[in-house]
Amino acid sequence: MKYDEKELILACRAHDRSAQKYLYDCYAPKFFTIALRYCQDEYQAEDVLQESFIRIYTCIDQFEFIGSFEGWMRRIVVNTALEEYRKRNKKQTTALDQIDFSLVTQVSETIDHEYLLKIIQSLPPGYRQVFNLYIIEGYAHKEIADMLGISESTSKSQLNRARKAIIAIWQKMQQNWIFLWLGATFITFLSSYPYRL
Repeated sequence: MKYDEKELILACRAHDRSAQKYLYDCYAPKFFTIALRYCQDEYQAEDVLQESFIRIYTCIDQFEFIGSFEGWMRRIVVNTALEEYRKRNKKQTTALDQIDFSLVTQVSETIDHEYLLKIIQSLPPGYRQVFNLYIIEGYAHKEIADMLGISESTSKSQLNRARKAIIAIWQKMQQNWIFLWLGATFITFLSSYPYRL
């Protein structure tokens, strides 16, 4: 059965299992990707996704049909991921550095989406959270500071360090590609060379 958004919300409020399944099937892949950006691995992301949908079903009466329903649910997913992180780790890293933002743009324009996701997942948790909230979700540093219980300068610092780490990984990857290309070219040259050594 297909639902329009308002019918779907009302059916979920009435605890209609088919509506809840429909909601899950429609949004789970997108929300799993969001959770994965905040989590260390797929297992944590699955836990966050499940907990998020439990909260969505439980709190759906609070949605007032003002603004985007998807945006409302997305915020629940992000907050659930952040709370899960806080349960697991209580450390935050601080420092303040500057960075060339043009390199970040260059990286994001040329890097494969799945590889970028893996790079983001490899970041330390504090960097990963701030990077996701600022760059991907579009929150301001003040909002991030309030959400994570850190100062604005810590948020800025962790964003800068996240960007530096992503750029360093990207530059290392480019160097590896050059060496692989040179190696393949050299092997091709040797195999086509008419004389055996």
